[in-house]
Amino acid sequence: MNNIDKLPLPVLAVTSGEPSGVGPELCARLPERKWQAHLVVVGDAELIEERLERAGHALVVRLWQPGMKPEAGRFDVLHCPLGCPALTGKPNPENAAYVLSTLDRAAEGCMRGVFDGMVTAPVNKGVICDAGIPFSGHTEYLAAKTRAPQVVMMLVGGGLRVALTTMHLPLADVPKALTQDRLTRTIEILHHDLDVRFGLPKARILVAALNPHAGEGGHIGREEIDVIIPALERLRAKGMNLVGPLSADTLFAPHNLREADAILTMYHDQGLPVLKYASFGSGVNVTLGLPIIRTSVDHGTAFDLAGFGGANTGSLFAAIELAIDMASARQR
Repeated sequence: MNNIDKLPLPVLAVTSGEPSGVGPELCARLPERKWQAHLVVVGDAELIEERLERAGHALVVRLWQPGMKPEAGRFDVLHCPLGCPALTGKPNPENAAYVLSTLDRAAEGCMRGVFDGMVTAPVNKGVICDAGIPFSGHTEYLAAKTRAPQVVMMLVGGGLRVALTTMHLPLADVPKALTQDRLTRTIEILHHDLDVRFGLPKARILVAALNPHAGEGGHIGREEIDVIIPALERLRAKGMNLVGPLSADTLFAPHNLREADAILTMYHDQGLPVLKYASFGSGVNVTLGLPIIRTSVDHGTAFDLAGFGGANTGSLFAAIELAIDMASARQR
């Protein structure tokens, strides 16, 4: 037995997401696989128990407390009570505070070292906002919760790692949000976490332009000249292997991707359509720049599928596997 075999299993919090969506039933299917981790689902215990029964798993829900070890036949749940009964496919803003409480419990547990990382099932931004709670997404919420000054959203799947410079912004707001400071810090976080969390100390990063044809020398926008190129030049001087800015219409060509470790795009829908085409159903959302490990599914709450038992577990299972890998690497 080597030293790696002797390491304790990482303990991961798996938040069950919007209670009227597919998240709880996806969590109820975790027993379909043997995990190299102790998984603790964060959510309403009765809701999870009911979803387990629907999934055909004869397991006893155990109300988990820190320090408990996994036991055969038990399904561990960190109980957070619902605000009101959850009806599949029919979200209720009265459960918005419940959804956020699951994120709070998981994040706080990670910050205290109770959990080695957290994996999040999908939530619905609109339902939370309808409750009068401003919410733009998991990524921004967890950044504020952990007091991370800046975070980077990266999706992993289909052989790609695609990170975003700006996240959930209206397209009209992207150019003014794209500053040299923001781009510089984004690349620094991406470069650091590729090294520390993914074992890529000399990562080759392809950087997208903002404008068509990389701005055509300033004839189709000046962001490349005024923002992107100066930031890349300063970071190259520090030894980073950065290629670009590359026009987004050819960035994902096979000859460009062949030796790339990651791609950095300027906005949400510039890179993610390609990644989701390559990996939908098995992609993973990773938040870089946090003091904790956080991975997530790459899909939404799928209210139309909730309650029918046919939701695809691929993305959640991939998110858990990646969190296990990241937590195990940190333990070593």
